Amino acid sequence: MSTKGGHPNRRKTSKAGPKIGSGGGKKGLAGHGRTLKAEDRPWHKSYTGDDKPRKTQWKQAKERTKAASEGRTTNIGKVKPKQTERRRGDEAELILGRNPVLEALRAKVPATALYVAFGTDLDDRVAESVRLAGNRDLPIKELARRDLDRRTKNALHQGIGLEIEPYAYAEFEDLVEISKTSGTAPLLVALDGVTDPRNLGAIIRSTAAFGGHGLIIPSKRAASVTAVAWRTSAGAAARLPVAKVVNLTRTIQACQQAGFMTVALDGGGDVDVYDLPVATDPLLIVVGDEGKGVSRLVAETCDHRVSIPIGGEVESLNASVAASVVLAEVQRQRR
Repeated sequence: MSTKGGHPNRRKTSKAGPKIGSGGGKKGLAGHGRTLKAEDRPWHKSYTGDDKPRKTQWKQAKERTKAASEGRTTNIGKVKPKQTERRRGDEAELILGRNPVLEALRAKVPATALYVAFGTDLDDRVAESVRLAGNRDLPIKELARRDLDRRTKNALHQGIGLEIEPYAYAEFEDLVEISKTSGTAPLLVALDGVTDPRNLGAIIRSTAAFGGHGLIIPSKRAASVTAVAWRTSAGAAARLPVAKVVNLTRTIQACQQAGFMTVALDGGGDVDVYDLPVATDPLLIVVGDEGKGVSRLVAETCDHRVSIPIGGEVESLNASVAASVVLAEVQRQRR
């Protein structure tokens, strides 16, 4: 037998192809951009910059992260919260994008972790976000960009995301008690059909600014205190208690039984806000949606239907603007 071309028992097939994970073949690993050195990452313990978080903070954050992965809890660096227990169904929410994340951290929105994708450009906004998170002792977690894509369902995140805590709503009865023991005339605000979280956040801010003691929102068909509402409130959501109720009409009746006068903002109301006779009494102000206003049943339940005089060329005011006008007038009369 001829041996031309090589040994007769030698394999003539090619060597084994690339193994999974080797980066070979058409499905090779794709690059994820430049990875910063440890000393260039403000969230890393080897960081050498002037704004380096304290080493104790880093260790505490690392221990909490480890405890969470092992399914246990730790009290390191924690302060017992003063808010009421969160209700079932509330879920953590992610704020995405460099500007929104920075705004939320500046507004001190309660958060649980800051996520930064590998390869993210460390511009001024990201650097400040990391510094603020470190100052608040928040865990700063690095992850692959594809993992952040998956976590955010491929939303535009610019390589950074802030996980915020579910809002802890107060009980309605607590709001009534807080308002009655405040030392000033009780003042509460209720919303009927306001679905824009930006309007909700603005009304929270106005209520706190003009001496209100709490806000009431329906549990259905209404905006909740989300990340957007938190940002719009400019931090007021951390100071003003908000209660969710199942039935707004029954809640209004409960306020009346507790000694509150109740007024509904209505473009066709029979009382001018600047002639409001009950401004100095314990008061509940009900604000409706800009388009539909308060519902018929709510308007009929309230003691007064109050209107704001506006120019003939303007049909209505934004819900948050209308609330601010009435709250400012009530405060003026009380002074």
